[in-house]
Amino acid sequence: MTSFLHYAHRGHVVTLTMNAPDRRNPLTGNTAVDEFLEAIDRIEGDSSVRAVIITGAGTAFSSGGSIQEMERQSSGDVSGMEIRRDYRRGIQRLPLALFNLEVPVIAAVNGPAIGAGLDLACMCDMRIASEKAIFAESFVKLGIIPGDGGAWLLPRIVGLSRAAELTFTGRAIDAGKALEWNLVSQVVPADQLLATASELAEAVAANPPHAVRMAKRLLREGMHMRLDSLLELSAGFQVISHQTADHREAVSAFLEKRKPTAIA
Repeated sequence: MTSFLHYAHRGHVVTLTMNAPDRRNPLTGNTAVDEFLEAIDRIEGDSSVRAVIITGAGTAFSSGGSIQEMERQSSGDVSGMEIRRDYRRGIQRLPLALFNLEVPVIAAVNGPAIGAGLDLACMCDMRIASEKAIFAESFVKLGIIPGDGGAWLLPRIVGLSRAAELTFTGRAIDAGKALEWNLVSQVVPADQLLATASELAEAVAANPPHAVRMAKRLLREGMHMRLDSLLELSAGFQVISHQTADHREAVSAFLEKRKPTAIA
């Protein structure tokens, strides 16, 4: 992996650390998106990976978009079609890649998650926050709108009214408010953040990977699918699950009152 993203693989868990702390880990104007896509492709090709953690080096999770890149796009030297292409070939590839990644992803939010940084956290399946974390959907303060899928993701996590409040005011909320609003599931002391995220990742990784991956797909599809269609998909996935050695071992272990032996 190259300069922005540090890739660490331990056991069944991969930790991706945004590693530009001097610039507060921006997601545009650099190689961030390309490196995330490379990492996601690497994860998809490695069946040993069962959970992923995303975090930031330094004091910030991610400051979002690069101000320098915004200045370049608004200079008058860049056409509207070029800006559209920049978004479609740049930051907009990231939510699609993370959304379609079958391995569960945990955002370990160590500090400010601003603009696209908040949206990156929302692209993950689970979010754990340090007490030092703050969250802001701050695009309107710069006279722009969420261009990276935040307008689709955020309401599905915190509800439309709270998403509207965050989006229309651009105001920041602290970790406690984020927990109250269900934006995160846990708030922990800063020095316990990665340990807590790792514990959660290991709990995910301990389960049969085929079942976890299909369960994630059902949750994702359920965000936009009709109930009858989701039930039909669930039936198909359940056929696959019932015929696995992991399922047979889990049932046997339950009946024999013992811990199941991992097979997958």
